[in-house]
Amino acid sequence: MPPENNPNTADRLDDDDYPAYTMGRAAEMIGATPAFLRAIGEARLITPLRSEGGHRRYSRYQLRIAARARDLVDQGTPVDAACRIVILEDQLEEALRLNETLRDEPERKPEPEMDGHSVL
Repeated sequence: MPPENNPNTADRLDDDDYPAYTMGRAAEMIGATPAFLRAIGEARLITPLRSEGGHRRYSRYQLRIAARARDLVDQGTPVDAACRIVILEDQLEEALRLNETLRDEPERKPEPEMDGHSVL
């Protein structure tokens, strides 16, 4: 691959979405087991990318989501319910962010139609 098409390794590791972590390392980082990561994958909370050899790879963003689910499970929430809670929390956060963005935009007034008639 030409150098201009090959992102710097440091840049990729700074990318929250870059799948840098193996299943074992990811589980260790969030204090869980590989079985837990497989379970939340089966519940479709996160979908790890696969290496060329077929091994699961996780990003930092996915690990933050997995850590939140693990916290809920540690408090006694079943895995499926924890995954649903995390999904709903994420949807709420996105809706609030969108609402704030729209609220901060200057109010747009519809432009009058120019069909030869004066607009009052």
